[in-house]
Amino acid sequence: MPAPTPAAPTAPLRIQPATEKDIPTIIGLAEATWEPTYRFIISKEQIEYMYRVIYTPASLRKQMRDQHHQFLLAFVEGHAAGFASYSEKPEGVYHLNKIYVLPSHQSQGLGQKLVQAVETAVREAGGRTLELNVNRHNPALAFYERQGFAQHREEDIAIGPYWMNDFVLRKDL
Repeated sequence: MPAPTPAAPTAPLRIQPATEKDIPTIIGLAEATWEPTYRFIISKEQIEYMYRVIYTPASLRKQMRDQHHQFLLAFVEGHAAGFASYSEKPEGVYHLNKIYVLPSHQSQGLGQKLVQAVETAVREAGGRTLELNVNRHNPALAFYERQGFAQHREEDIAIGPYWMNDFVLRKDL
């Protein structure tokens, strides 16, 4: 009896760097993921305020140009399904600024593939540590822990009139 063959991926996946021309795609993904991600964690008013601050075309251009955020886009069967961004901090530490996957594509391994792609890019750039912020009440905390991240500290960040109450997680690469 022949050995079973590994299961083929359910859909072709491609992860590629994003540029300013991809800002409309990033905004579309953010529109589809932002509210479902945060609706049980923070108020509707805070969700709307933060979205307007972070996801305007001007803000995303500033993140890319001035803050040197590198964005990655994930495509499944040729359609944008998620994105991540990361940036360098001092002393070999990089920060995973964003990672979002369309609700229709969650629990299919796409988030894990995006984290792996960021880790690979950070290692290739000479980074030794990857960190991220996650709201203390975000169920995604368990996802990050499964990816090998561990709690490093707590951090409260003012965003306009609102506060983000986060854990900072770290992973040595």
